[in-house]
Amino acid sequence: MTYRHIVLFRVHDGVDIELLDRTVEELDGLADLPGVVSWIVRRSLDERKGRVIVEDATFENREAFERFRTHADHVESGRRMSQISDWWVGDYLTEIDG
Repeated sequence: MTYRHIVLFRVHDGVDIELLDRTVEELDGLADLPGVVSWIVRRSLDERKGRVIVEDATFENREAFERFRTHADHVESGRRMSQISDWWVGDYLTEIDG
């Protein structure tokens, strides 16, 4: 059973576009960590309620996600994201990929 991890980062107003673009690139780099099956990071096309970064990830299983969560690169990324955004997380198990 795979583990899905969906995050919506609501970027604080006033965050510079260059920092935002750099942040998306940095988040995208987490795709190379062990246990990641699929990894998509994009800016939302809908900005009516602000700028949002969407992170849509699938992990081999819950254990792989837990290892990812404590990986130093992810911890550092979370620290940086906390400086420029708030976020909401949705996690669930699925037998169907995609």
